[in-house]
Amino acid sequence: MSKTAFLFPGQGAQTVGMAQALCAELPEAQQLFNRASDVLGYDLADVCFNGPVEKLNSTVVSQPALYVSSMAALEKLKKESPEVYESCEGAAGLSLGEYTAIAFAGGMSFEDGLKLVQQRGQAMQEASDETPSGMVSVLGLDREQTQKVCDDARVDGEVLRIANLLCKGNIAISGNKASCERVPAVAESAGAMKSIPLAVAGAFHTPIMESAVGKLQNALAEVELSTTRIPVFSNVDAMPHTEANDFNDLLVRQVCGPVLWQDSMERMLADGFDEFYEVGVGRVLRSLMKRINRKTKCHGVLE
Repeated sequence: MSKTAFLFPGQGAQTVGMAQALCAELPEAQQLFNRASDVLGYDLADVCFNGPVEKLNSTVVSQPALYVSSMAALEKLKKESPEVYESCEGAAGLSLGEYTAIAFAGGMSFEDGLKLVQQRGQAMQEASDETPSGMVSVLGLDREQTQKVCDDARVDGEVLRIANLLCKGNIAISGNKASCERVPAVAESAGAMKSIPLAVAGAFHTPIMESAVGKLQNALAEVELSTTRIPVFSNVDAMPHTEANDFNDLLVRQVCGPVLWQDSMERMLADGFDEFYEVGVGRVLRSLMKRINRKTKCHGVLE
């Protein structure tokens, strides 16, 4: 028997025009964007459909945009392939996508998830504004080699650490701006294929985000989390969770801790999941799955 899981994309997958065709063909999707605009206080659909790209890419907008787009993609899947929707036995989301996974799994309402995502984005943006910082994707090195790049590029007192363990040979590191600027030369000397600065506001998943933690804790205190009907595999420990108290802790730890995506996918495969759906914008998670296990089926809901 096939065992199905849904995967939800994170920040960076957004693109101008996202979900426009979906909303045009599916009233349920447009209704979600309308509800989102009521919560957010601005027309989210207009930004997603028309940009400008600078506004869509801002942390405070891209996180709600991706959350709502993925929830809308679920409506498409529910309508077009109800048997797939009902067969899902597990979920995971990349960083921001973990909020979508928890909401889908019944851990919180659509509106509460959106409020959390909005406040998370604001808190992370404010933390980024406090300290010039960034992220760099390093390709072609293993974990130990990438850790050495961090150690060699970092000057005393600076932060530079592994932030996203995406798949073999694809690791993102985060830290102070000066450290990030040293990474390309250090990574090349270490044998990396290339290093790519990422278009993000700051050093996500590092202690530079510490000032966002308290704000997220306050936001979580205002939301009622519930036991989920299916397990959600956490970025923090790559383990399945269903309990509300676990999610309270894990979502806070995720802000400053590394995203263990490869570990999460390997754990899901070990638990018998053999068919995956990327529910949302882009193809990033399908591409990563091919690198993690080429034989595993991973379908897209939005192309």
